[in-house]
Parts: sequence; structure tokens; C-alpha cells
Amino acid sequence: MNLETATRENLEHIVKEIKDSLKIVNAAIITADDFKLEQYEELLDIYRMIEKKQGRLTMMEIEGVLDELRDLKQNG
Repeated sequence: MNLETATRENLEHIVKEIKDSLKIVNAAIITADDFKLEQYEELLDIYRMIEKKQGRLTMMEIEGVLDELRDLKQNG
């Protein structure tokens, strides 16, 4: 999958992978529909950071990611 192109399908994939990596219990609190394609680059940056850490995030990093997602969601 080429994630360089901002498509709705890629956005959905990235959001799903972020949720899976963070092990979000209530997955309904974050959905791909919460975000616009204009926010794709920011979401891709978050996704890449999580992938780079291979899912081994500290609690502070997880909180930071969730804060960033919340900000993006509110601005969406």
C-alpha cells in the first residue's frame, strides 16, 4: 500500500493502524470519519512515529499521541 498518496482509503488504514498500535479499548472514540484528508500529513507523521518505535511507546508518548489526535479531531 502506497501511503504517500492522501486518499480516504489510506486515511482509514492509517487511523486503524494507529488505534491498533495504541490498543485503544473503545475504538469508536476515534474513527477515520473524524478526520479530513487535509489532515492526512499530520496523521501520516503520527503513524510513522509509531511504526518507527515498533509500537513500544511510553505512557507519555501514548498520551501525547492521543492529545494530538484529539486536537486534529476537534479541528476537523
